[in-house]
Amino acid sequence: MINKRKAAIVLTLSITGFVSQVFSQQKDYPIQPVAFTSVHVNDNFWQPKMEVNATVTIPYVLAQCKANGRMDNFLRAGKQLDGDKLSEFPFDDTDVYKAIEGASYSMQNKKNPTLDKYIDTLISIIGKAQEPDGYLYTFRTVHAKKPHEWIGDKRWVNEEILSHELYDCGHLYEAAVAHYQATGKRTLLNIAIKNADLLVKTFGPGKIEEYPGHQIVEIGLSKMYRVTGNKQYLDLAKFFLDVRGPKGDAYNQANKKVVDQHEAEGHAVRAAYMYTGMADIAALTGDTKYLTAIDDIWGDVVNKKLYITGGIGATGAGEAFGDAYQLPNMSAYAETCAAIGNVYWNNRMFLLHGDSKYIDVLERTLYNGLLSGVSLSGDRFFYPNPLASMNQHQRSAWISCACCISNMTRFLPSLPGYVYAKNKNDLYINLFMSNSSNIKLTSGNVNIVQATDYPWKGKVDITVNPDKAAPFTLRIRIPGWAKQQPVPGDLYTFADKSVLPVILSVNGKATSFVTEKGYAVLKRNWKKGDKVSLLLPMETEKVLANQQVKDDRNRFAFERGPIVYCLEGPDNKDSLVQNIMIDKSAIADANYHADLLNGVDVISAEGKSTKRQLNSDSLLESNQQVKAIPYYAWANRGPSEMTVWIPYNTLAARPKPAATIASTSTVTSSLRNKRMFAAIKDQYEPADSKDTNFPYMHWWPAKNTNEFVQYNFDTEHTVSESKVYWYDDGPWGGCRIPVSYKILYKKGDQWIPVKNTTPYDVSKDKFNIVTFEPVNTTALRMEIQLSVDNSTGIHEWAVK
Repeated sequence: MINKRKAAIVLTLSITGFVSQVFSQQKDYPIQPVAFTSVHVNDNFWQPKMEVNATVTIPYVLAQCKANGRMDNFLRAGKQLDGDKLSEFPFDDTDVYKAIEGASYSMQNKKNPTLDKYIDTLISIIGKAQEPDGYLYTFRTVHAKKPHEWIGDKRWVNEEILSHELYDCGHLYEAAVAHYQATGKRTLLNIAIKNADLLVKTFGPGKIEEYPGHQIVEIGLSKMYRVTGNKQYLDLAKFFLDVRGPKGDAYNQANKKVVDQHEAEGHAVRAAYMYTGMADIAALTGDTKYLTAIDDIWGDVVNKKLYITGGIGATGAGEAFGDAYQLPNMSAYAETCAAIGNVYWNNRMFLLHGDSKYIDVLERTLYNGLLSGVSLSGDRFFYPNPLASMNQHQRSAWISCACCISNMTRFLPSLPGYVYAKNKNDLYINLFMSNSSNIKLTSGNVNIVQATDYPWKGKVDITVNPDKAAPFTLRIRIPGWAKQQPVPGDLYTFADKSVLPVILSVNGKATSFVTEKGYAVLKRNWKKGDKVSLLLPMETEKVLANQQVKDDRNRFAFERGPIVYCLEGPDNKDSLVQNIMIDKSAIADANYHADLLNGVDVISAEGKSTKRQLNSDSLLESNQQVKAIPYYAWANRGPSEMTVWIPYNTLAARPKPAATIASTSTVTSSLRNKRMFAAIKDQYEPADSKDTNFPYMHWWPAKNTNEFVQYNFDTEHTVSESKVYWYDDGPWGGCRIPVSYKILYKKGDQWIPVKNTTPYDVSKDKFNIVTFEPVNTTALRMEIQLSVDNSTGIHEWAVK
């Protein structure tokens, strides 16, 4: 039970509104971030993106939340709207919470009275949906006649599985703290306190001993502890971690006790949130076992499971980490939420250890695999972030599972909180962007002004303005990429090993400096107007992957500074990029294009296009100029071909198909998604039936149906053989080889079955070949009977 005296103190503090001022916990991160409220970004790269988030994305997401039933969930729970219709998922409440969190950060960056008033209205609606004891979960409170199958027949019974009750609480707490810190209002914080107090009464030793199915409440409770001083919130956060495992599933990191986990596995977003929560609890409690575990897990990710874009979570099967070095490109999942979680986690690791390698990973993720999640216009989004495409990927206006969309709204305006950190008289400069910031050190207050054209240029000017002359230490991060190390460890390296100098000057004079944990250390008696200039060698680099990453062998990726590049169709000949090769020694130039994609550096190099020949293993090659754009900016001009990893020899080339009966045909099908049609005639031979490195055609989620696909020839042809390679993603996916199939040819207006001379075989992991008596026809059709329980798909269909 809650200690009555402590509860009374917390209540009194809640009423007076001075909790955060009078309370300071005894333990926390040895390094503290400089709050976003103290950092005012005004640069040409991030400020416009934050402005788009404020003026387009946040209003858009709030409107979509209303249009897609999120607001109605709360109105119905609060008896302000009739009926019991709810949106699709029990975690949909969190889209509203995250939008409020993003709006709160955004209003701190720039006042917006209209948005402020609307958020107040939303908070009032949320408050009315809360039950008297603090329970807040609209999918139960509405008491629908047909309750959602995930929620269970009473509170918490499905929490470890699917209900997401505690997940919703976690996002509520994060929104409440952000709103309080940004506005000083306690309306949402008081709702969160009431809910958190209910959790304290409900969970713990001798009470309900369950863990959250989807982690994040641990992070939220830690933030609530920092703001309120109620240690019971911290204790509960630690309890939720300690009670996890070992009898659960690897999918949500519950197959082992958290302190016994040393490799990243399972659902990548849940994992990143859990590792972030473990870092918080390690800092706040001093639990070194947590620290040992997440140190090991971090090493596993960075050395074996991290995309060059900073993305994590290789596979769509369980939205999960794959095996070591399993980093496919076209099927890369790399969920936007996972990228955001990766930033949260690496920032905490830095605050624990003070090592720049964590900020190196954070920065890589930030500029690439995270920023790619939202369009330049701010109203189109990616859920997965693949590293290759053949027109099958397109940004979405909305997604029924909208977690990534609402997550972007809250992350971008919080970005200023990652630029600086401090420890007594040590001031860390972690990210480079133009800003003016006021920071309190032990020696006194100091104003820091950064001016830079980063990430396009490597010069950063830092003006130091202490209130009065004072001794303190600037620790300026020297990025790993500037020292020829794209990421810590050996997962990625630069082809060019030569290290160029990093130049640091103080008041116009070049100065030598020592480095500690990746930081240039400048300790001196600073006075107002002192100016530090950092010059980083901004070279165009070719990145090579560890040979154990089979999907990247014989390929390189372009990188310049923190920006990873890709080839995209609109910039290259015939809108094709999969057929391109560039020699590893090719000279690459970079030039800024102010009128392209809101202003980007474009890399140009001489390359070759490749094409298959009939009856020959050699490729036709022709010279062409190749252009690359920043990866984050791809898919802003419609669906297209794209690749990050570029072949530098024919072993990795994906040539343009040779002119065959199939490749010159048009495809029609019972499948409506025409973007899949080209996949079956691209002449790519899959490694096996579950190979997702190139596009495939599938009928999922259809099952137990009769489907068809047909080739409409350019003229009449004589054909006598069919070869089909089935797509089968068992055991996890929904596609299996079909029950049966047959080939028919068009004769007049009729479809006539061919007279096969070999049996129809239905097998996976190989071409299924059937020969038949020759027919003269203008079209060939394959009719496919799907199994009762599964759909099916096709990698390739060749005819002869």
